[in-house]
Amino acid sequence: MFRILIVEDNKNTSRLMKALLEHAGYETEVAYNGVEGFEVLDRIHIDLILLDVMMPVMDGYEFTDQLRKSNDNVPILMVTAKHLPEEKCRGFLVGTDDYMIKPVNEEELLLRIKALLRRSQIANEHRLSIGNVILDYDGLTVSRGDEIQTLPEKEFYLLYKLLSYPNQIFTRIQLMDEIWGKDSESVDTTVNVHINRLRKRFENYDEFEIVAIRGLGYKAVRNR
Repeated sequence: MFRILIVEDNKNTSRLMKALLEHAGYETEVAYNGVEGFEVLDRIHIDLILLDVMMPVMDGYEFTDQLRKSNDNVPILMVTAKHLPEEKCRGFLVGTDDYMIKPVNEEELLLRIKALLRRSQIANEHRLSIGNVILDYDGLTVSRGDEIQTLPEKEFYLLYKLLSYPNQIFTRIQLMDEIWGKDSESVDTTVNVHINRLRKRFENYDEFEIVAIRGLGYKAVRNR
């Protein structure tokens, strides 16, 4: 079971968050400022942090900055009343993974938490499962039952990226920058070539498909 740390100085809000998360099946810990948050992290494993920004003693920005400087990559979802673009940008610059404005929609909050936990698990395990299909990041392999395919590096990274974020559209430039590097001399049509190879390679797999979004880019659709 996943354990979530709620760092929130408003006791009524923290109680509501705790009740919501526990009803959804999560274990919870509560801290009322960043210093208390670090004390919790020192004594217990936490899978995700739900973090307020404006708090006494140590606010959410400082907490996140210190945590990231210690090389702790636990997912952080900032939930705050601060809504200006520069405040949101500051949150991402210090290392938060996601950002929501109060008052939050409870269903959306739970969906965002679920997505962050899934991405974190993928990153830690370096494995991605879609039905009977398993992608092994370290081995560059895609397996289904007894069938194992070892992909060229760029093809594998492209497929892994798309399947890690199902239904999210990525432009060709985004994919080029992440997989080939911003300094690459390859043109964005290179992505098209690799996508076509992946489609051909996995045309008989009904677990997923790669969809072209006209004028935008590509997304992966998972059917399992």
